[in-house]
Amino acid sequence: MTIELLKNLLLVSGDILKQGFGAVSAYRIKHDQSNIVTEYDLKSENRITELIQQNYPDHNILGEETGFINKGSEYSWIIDPLDGTSNYAAQIPWFGVLIALLKNNQAILAGAYLPMSDELYYATIHAGAFKNDQRIHASQELDLKNILCSYSLDFSTDQSKTEREVQLIKRLVQNCRNMRSTNSLLDFCFTAEGKFGVAINQTMKIWDIAALHLIMEEAGVKVTDIHGNKIEYDLSIQSINRNFSAIAANPSLHEKICELVNDSAVC
Repeated sequence: MTIELLKNLLLVSGDILKQGFGAVSAYRIKHDQSNIVTEYDLKSENRITELIQQNYPDHNILGEETGFINKGSEYSWIIDPLDGTSNYAAQIPWFGVLIALLKNNQAILAGAYLPMSDELYYATIHAGAFKNDQRIHASQELDLKNILCSYSLDFSTDQSKTEREVQLIKRLVQNCRNMRSTNSLLDFCFTAEGKFGVAINQTMKIWDIAALHLIMEEAGVKVTDIHGNKIEYDLSIQSINRNFSAIAANPSLHEKICELVNDSAVC
């Protein structure tokens, strides 16, 4: 499992997305208004899948758009071929590609690529996180008032959930320097390299978080669910369809953010 193959998968997919940027003329709504798919999601995923199958034909593959190819292997590739599709369709350059390799449900290799800025993030378990081959680290800031906090919010049919999230955002605004959000992989990439102090998202699937989780942890970020519990993955039907939440921050800030969440009783 070479890091060079991972990089190649990300770059090839990124080239496809760059070719289509600004050319999206139509998209399809999936299960709600916040989730859409374009032809470039599919082109990207199909090409990544093809290359993985050429190199590792016995491995499992889970793609956001095409589903689970189960070969019964201990190795599983998790693919988000275009994270930030709504941004992409609106010609906003906040999008990218996410790929993780799991061994027995543990991420061992992960990458994220931002095509428009040509920024490639990757991590191997127990070997650190890198951006364009330079080691990256989480913020060391200890005071919430000195950091930018990202919070991504999606449409929900549960009005009470949206109201609880808005209340949490209010508490974060009152305690952090300022709020930012691209509602894409950028928020967690920026947290991995210390630009953001905290990133929170309560509406993700396994392909949205698995790769970013390893990259952030290898950069020194603490990553848990919204309640402070460990995030674990598997490829059961329940996990594939599961909604994941995440709080990502350096360990000191993470504890403070969890206190805000728990004190507010809004999650």
